[in-house]
Amino acid sequence: SASQRVSRGPSRPAEEGEHGVAWIQVAVIDAASQVASKAGSVSNRPVWRDSMAPYERPSWGRSLLDVATSVVPYVALSVLMYVSLGEVTYWATLALAIPTAGFLMRTFIVFHDCTHGSFLPSRRANLWVGRLSGLLVFQPFANWRHTHAVHHGTAGDLDRRGTGDIATLTFDEYVASPWRKRLGYRLFRNPLVMFGIGPLWSLMLGPRLWSRSMRPRQRRSVVITNLFLAVLLGAICWLVGWQEWLLVQMPSAILAGTAGVWLFYVQHQFEDVYWESGESWGYADAALRGSSYLKLPQPFQFFTGNIGLHHVHHLSAKVPNYNLQRAHDENPIFRDVPVLTARDGAVAVRLKVIDPDAGRLLTWSEVRARRAAVPAASPAAL
Repeated sequence: SASQRVSRGPSRPAEEGEHGVAWIQVAVIDAASQVASKAGSVSNRPVWRDSMAPYERPSWGRSLLDVATSVVPYVALSVLMYVSLGEVTYWATLALAIPTAGFLMRTFIVFHDCTHGSFLPSRRANLWVGRLSGLLVFQPFANWRHTHAVHHGTAGDLDRRGTGDIATLTFDEYVASPWRKRLGYRLFRNPLVMFGIGPLWSLMLGPRLWSRSMRPRQRRSVVITNLFLAVLLGAICWLVGWQEWLLVQMPSAILAGTAGVWLFYVQHQFEDVYWESGESWGYADAALRGSSYLKLPQPFQFFTGNIGLHHVHHLSAKVPNYNLQRAHDENPIFRDVPVLTARDGAVAVRLKVIDPDAGRLLTWSEVRARRAAVPAASPAAL
């Protein structure tokens, strides 16, 4: 293995620099580096870090091409949908929501890469393109950047679940919960809720809220984004009408949101996904064994901004989306990562709770079978 262990680091990322870029401060120690250290080297730099370095260099030209094939067509198609209202049947307008949703997903990838500071060579450019694209995808830039950084630093860690990820209980936690919590968890994990209500909540309504537990920078991000969205949406509704806004924006937002939630789900929710706790958890292991390679055919890989190559992204979040495929193809470290097809991703929706001992996720039928078997072995276990 090219990299085996990582120190746990703080549970919350430190803020650095003028703009408070949040990074999870973890010290990744690779097996080869340990050997080198024993040989007298003072460097703990992992081998995979050098392998990823060539792909972590963003390009102005490639980034601008991404903007031209995401934000620009999304805005243009949205305007076309508004113009088409009343000129053609609504079904024709609605048909335009499909490609519009695709370009909205690509716009989200631009926003996502900017939060990692990986999209453009300039830090300031990443900040402002991220903030502006965040308005198009209804996300407060600094708040999303923080929670997503926590996700990257804790993915696959049983002890640090709950921030920036999909809530997932272990088998023991589920069976020990009161019936109300179990019912709520079952409802939450129901596909109709997760992929129906979930996109509206996680992508449109949830980001509008803030709490006292947030850092001041996060709260300001939410409040300022809400104010700008209120002005922007108010102006659009004043120009075209609130009903027209709903008829145009909601179909593409729902389609893109549903696809986005499913993509995020299958990236870390598959049968033998990596889950460890304590000193057993490793950053590189979580990236290579706990993040899937979702192989999507074209044009779906294009519209999802290569995010299916999630194992590369989690190993190095500094690799921009347009370099992910090349990084995967040219590095042997990625040869044995978990590979999923779209069909595998659909089947993975059946998985509900973690079995840490078996190192896999369980379906509800497997949970019921195991609960029925436990009392026979140990009546007091439940």
